[in-house]
Amino acid sequence: MSNPFKNRAPGLSGPATDIMPVTPSDSNEFATTAIALYVVGAGTVAVMTASGTTRSFAVPAYSYVPLGVRRVLATGTTATGIHALLLA
Repeated sequence: MSNPFKNRAPGLSGPATDIMPVTPSDSNEFATTAIALYVVGAGTVAVMTASGTTRSFAVPAYSYVPLGVRRVLATGTTATGIHALLLA
């Protein structure tokens, strides 16, 4: 099978090369900082950004959040179906 990403340097503007479901946690960071989040169920998302700042924001259903994220916090997060987009 042909792989169009084989000779391409990954860029922060995408596309992501992997996606993983997120279980919000107040203590566990991702192994790799996410380049964005995809959120299925509307609500509030509380995160630790790539710079280490804690932020909280409302998102509608089926949203992409183009933000570098190290952790999705359990405290303050009500949105569901959160996935991290990664550069693997």
